[in-house]
Amino acid sequence: MKNLNRILLLICFTFLFSRCTDHVDYEAIEGYQITAEVYFQAESDYEAALVGTYDPLQWLYLNVLIGDIASDNSLCGGESATDVIGLQQIDDYTHYPNNDNLTSIWRWLYEGVNRANYMEENKSNIDFDSKEALYAEVYFLRAYYYFQLVKFFGDVPLFTERRLTAGDSGTLVRVPKEEVYAQIEIDLQNAIDNLPTSQSQIGRVNKFTAYSLLGKVLLYQDKFNEAAAAFDNVIGVYSLVNDYGSQFLRLGENGPESIFEVQYTNTSNWYDWGCPQCSEGNFGIIHTGPRGWSGPEYAQGWSFNVPTEAFYNSFSVGDARQDATVLDIEAFASTTGATYTEGYEHTGYYNNKYIPRAGESGAQTELNYLTNYRAIRYSDVLLMAAEAYNRGGIDDGIAQEYLNQVRRRAFGDQDHDISLTGTALTDAIWEERKFELSMEGHRFFDLVRTGQAASIIDGFQQGKHEVFPIPQQEIDISGLTQNPGY
Repeated sequence: MKNLNRILLLICFTFLFSRCTDHVDYEAIEGYQITAEVYFQAESDYEAALVGTYDPLQWLYLNVLIGDIASDNSLCGGESATDVIGLQQIDDYTHYPNNDNLTSIWRWLYEGVNRANYMEENKSNIDFDSKEALYAEVYFLRAYYYFQLVKFFGDVPLFTERRLTAGDSGTLVRVPKEEVYAQIEIDLQNAIDNLPTSQSQIGRVNKFTAYSLLGKVLLYQDKFNEAAAAFDNVIGVYSLVNDYGSQFLRLGENGPESIFEVQYTNTSNWYDWGCPQCSEGNFGIIHTGPRGWSGPEYAQGWSFNVPTEAFYNSFSVGDARQDATVLDIEAFASTTGATYTEGYEHTGYYNNKYIPRAGESGAQTELNYLTNYRAIRYSDVLLMAAEAYNRGGIDDGIAQEYLNQVRRRAFGDQDHDISLTGTALTDAIWEERKFELSMEGHRFFDLVRTGQAASIIDGFQQGKHEVFPIPQQEIDISGLTQNPGY
């Protein structure tokens, strides 16, 4: 992220990385190799390049929105049935390969991979004391980008040794996701071996961040024993905040529960509607606010990703997560005298975790919200560890304890502890993830990986919708095969 110590990328990265491209086969840059040889001559060059490799994390707001819009938690919303048509189609399960939003996700994730590979390509230029630790961050980031690609698209092109150029056009092939997962595990193990346990700069990953992602990657492959072992390294290092909702406020950023948090800022005046991800702000936040808002605490937005009434009512009485997660806009307006305009598919509810709040944007309002994205929270790790211990047949008692730590925070007592075992405990853990992590972009992928999606999500077709279609541009340009059913 460019806001890590506000390091500015040098001319090399301005030319190589700032331009948005439409597919994996990037345009050739004349004199590219000469530029690289000139650039990587000092440790500071590698530090700046690392910041550039973090940068695509800031662009992934669509990944978060889709994680709930494609699930049973929320509806697309917006202004009309054609507002951001790609998201509307995903919500209705009518999406197809020509989808601008899915194309952007593909493009931005591979931009992250390409930046990591550019650093790998130039790793041997010089040596310096912190080189292995620095490259451990690179490998973590590449693993994160590939993990997102596998979650969205399944089998994908895999390349690790160098940056793609135009000369690679037509040579790409999709490899089985098992091979991609294997590379992700290698990258994360390399990261674990060389990352420090803490970082001096907020936002940079550490050893425990890598263990957490490794555990999640293993859980997605049903490698329960290995996942539990990975999570064991994280349990007890972090802690749950007492007030669940506070961690999603400005004052709660980078707190004791935050394991991996994508950093945003509103201090940059650089914005471009042709490239909204070029800003330093979180472009996703404006999507989730109420239209025409006039009132306290919140700011107006575009009414996307609106929670359903059924989801709001599914919380148990006394669960503090209900109102921290979902804003009942009608009740709030009635109490405060606020006014707003109803959007398309108005449910009366808004995402209270990632909503525009008054005074938290600058310059171009829509592009510069400073709200960080909490990519991995400690409660997520506790619930994933509980699942690994339970489904792996390792220890249901430990699984119960991790699950109940989360529930005690939610209800403020031990009266709601769960003592189930076996598959009943599995179901309870999965249900807990729905309430603990809702509206954070995880729900759809949880339902897919646990085999529940077809029975819970309206319109979901088993054997097709577990993954999204490969963008048609990749089919046309690179000759990639398409996912079944698309």
